Amino acid sequence: MAIDPRDPGDAYLGFWREYHMCTLTTHRPDGTPHVVPVGVTYDPEGGERGLARVITNRHSRKAAHVLAAGPEGARVAVCQVDRGRWATLEGVARVRTEPEAVADAVERYAARYRRVPSPNPDRVVIEIALTRAMGRA
Repeated sequence: MAIDPRDPGDAYLGFWREYHMCTLTTHRPDGTPHVVPVGVTYDPEGGERGLARVITNRHSRKAAHVLAAGPEGARVAVCQVDRGRWATLEGVARVRTEPEAVADAVERYAARYRRVPSPNPDRVVIEIALTRAMGRA
């Protein structure tokens, strides 16, 4: 079911605020999917069409895949499932390194996952400008 990423409705947004591990799908240089477990935060009011954020290490494969796409960004998807409920956010990802962007993403992660991640000087944010949302919450 297609959902407006800027106006997802209370049930869908509520599902993204619950504690669920997610997956991030990026593409390797050969085009094959690379799917890894991550924590994701969803901000329907961020950017033009909403934002999703994933914090990670700047040396991770997921960050490398996004960076390899160049300044246009990489097409990615994040997804979470809980029995019959599911939600997917798709968009264009870019790696952000600015300290304010990283701090904001860490704060959002801590609020959703109820724990502050350990300090990491190599932390970056994969910021996803949303183009599509779908699911059944």
